[in-house]
Amino acid sequence: MARSAAPSVVPTPAPDGKSGHTAPCGIPWSDVAGFLGAFAALIVVLLLPIDSIGWDAQIALAMLAFAVIMWVTEAVSYPVSALLITSLIAILLGVSPDPEKPGEIIGTSASLKVALSGFSSSAVALVAAALILAGAMQATGLHKRIALMVLKVAGEKTSNIVAGAIVIAVILAFFVPSATARAGAVVPILLGMVAAFGLAQESRLGALLVITAAQAVSIWNVGIKTAAAQNLVAIGFIESQMEQSVSWGQWFLWAAPWSVLMSIALYFIMRAVIKPEADSIAGGKELVERQLAELGPMSGAEKRLVAISIVLLGFWATEDILHPISSATITLAAVAIMLLPGIGVFDWKTAQKLVSWGTLIVFAVGISLGSFLLDTGAAEWLSEKTFGVLGLGGLPILATIALVSLFNILIHLGFASATSLASALIPVFIALASTLDLPGGGIGFVIIQQFVISFGFLLPVSAPQNMLAYGTGAFTTKQFLKAGIPLTIVGYLLILLLSATYWKWMGLV
Repeated sequence: MARSAAPSVVPTPAPDGKSGHTAPCGIPWSDVAGFLGAFAALIVVLLLPIDSIGWDAQIALAMLAFAVIMWVTEAVSYPVSALLITSLIAILLGVSPDPEKPGEIIGTSASLKVALSGFSSSAVALVAAALILAGAMQATGLHKRIALMVLKVAGEKTSNIVAGAIVIAVILAFFVPSATARAGAVVPILLGMVAAFGLAQESRLGALLVITAAQAVSIWNVGIKTAAAQNLVAIGFIESQMEQSVSWGQWFLWAAPWSVLMSIALYFIMRAVIKPEADSIAGGKELVERQLAELGPMSGAEKRLVAISIVLLGFWATEDILHPISSATITLAAVAIMLLPGIGVFDWKTAQKLVSWGTLIVFAVGISLGSFLLDTGAAEWLSEKTFGVLGLGGLPILATIALVSLFNILIHLGFASATSLASALIPVFIALASTLDLPGGGIGFVIIQQFVISFGFLLPVSAPQNMLAYGTGAFTTKQFLKAGIPLTIVGYLLILLLSATYWKWMGLV
């Protein structure tokens, strides 16, 4: 087969899946329905006669209903929905009667503090620093160089390239705290190799490589604490509500074995469900070497970023073992060094352009909403109504994990953001853990459910990295689902297996 010159392949924006029919104002009717539905749910919950909880808790439940519909329908962007949530909490709580001062209202000054409480979490500082770190990788192109070097070693055999895509996801998960950035680094390179073989992006080979890359990113969102923002949401709630901390090393010891086993499963599942047109990509190695040559030798900024990243990883891994410095603190210090003139990696103007500040707002507001649910007792009430009917208190811990994890997987089908899902569910899981007789106050149960929240294997809309990959047109939803169903089943069974063995031996459950 003749090979064509490899074009520069850049993922196009992911389709949003919304109907082409629009309202007179030009907004899709699906967005209008989602927006109005969110406010309708808010009003309905506020009007419900719930006598077993306080008015502030009912406001928290109403805000959760509003947020979930906004997040699921994506009627407005996540940052905009976050601002709506903040303002509504401040207004609704602010005009509510003050239980400590009969005849007076709480006031918006006090309620705004509640609405913005998430911004004071140390987890927010870590997310901000992590976003800047990911921006540094993009500014220098270091993540692309790492991906190319791995693929150069992998060679031209399709099976080796599939393994190489997984290895890239593993390596980048340690250094790039953004799933979308990791997927964005490797997907264009893989599609360039497909094009070098003379095949279209939507070929079976393209589908195989791109789906593998996206799924591997999701798998290692679980394995590394700093690999995904949703992990830090959970950590923020655990630290503030359960008064326990989870170091980077602890998380790695618990989660990495699951991710390693899932990576092996991913390799064999992908090889089984999608058969490529050929067993090797003739000219693929030359393409990789040519792209490496175009990058040129490592720049000084890249070398400094490598050094900073390795030192940072060392501090993360030895937190609470060799030193008392938290992940958030050391990451902020690393970012400060990266931004220094002369010895840094890039400047603040570049960082401003590359960092998704909206993500930070969504993250902080999610923590505010979750804390509001927990502090008012709304999360405990919701946990009782949701899981109480199952009689979980009388079940063995493994059965509880099995049932709640299955619920977790199913509800993820409606969420495009694991960060939002963690904001909605982790407070409920913390409340549930407090009602069960679990070791360590239930922290292990909450951590395991956070692992499951990162399952984004079933649909392209289940995670941003999936949508980035889907936007290339390299695969269909049916192909993604064909790989995602067995991967989800294996992931679920591994959760149960490790809960019964390794995590039990480690004292997690």
